[in-house]
Amino acid sequence: MILKKNNIAEYILYLWQIEDFLRAFPQHAESNQELHDLNQMMHQENIMESGHLQLAKNALDELEDLHNDLLDQEATYRAAVIQLAPSLNILKSKTNRPTMSDIEACLVLLYQIMLLKLQKKPISTETEQVQKQVTKLLQYLSKTYKEQ
Repeated sequence: MILKKNNIAEYILYLWQIEDFLRAFPQHAESNQELHDLNQMMHQENIMESGHLQLAKNALDELEDLHNDLLDQEATYRAAVIQLAPSLNILKSKTNRPTMSDIEACLVLLYQIMLLKLQKKPISTETEQVQKQVTKLLQYLSKTYKEQ
């Protein structure tokens, strides 16, 4: 898929959004081939109630592998992650999966913000600041992924 190569973080968020859409509106799975195929995968993987497609999990694994490589190789990247760590730890502590990876926590944050915006709910200034940091980090990861 072109989206995965161009921006792997957006690809993961896209898949999560499609999963939620198909859970809420399964009747729309027949409206186009891509939705139909993803709906079939969700049924086969038994994630119609919750969970993520193996496609999304694989992409997240790839992003996490790159993240770990960059932590070892780039001091600037490592510093950005360290600066973000307290905010991510707070976010993780508020979920039912406090041991999730930092990259998954970044994606969860962006996804939750997107949902809040769709619901026209307010987003705190502090959350917006963390969002900017997370976005920069994921943009860098996606750019590096694309270059590989």
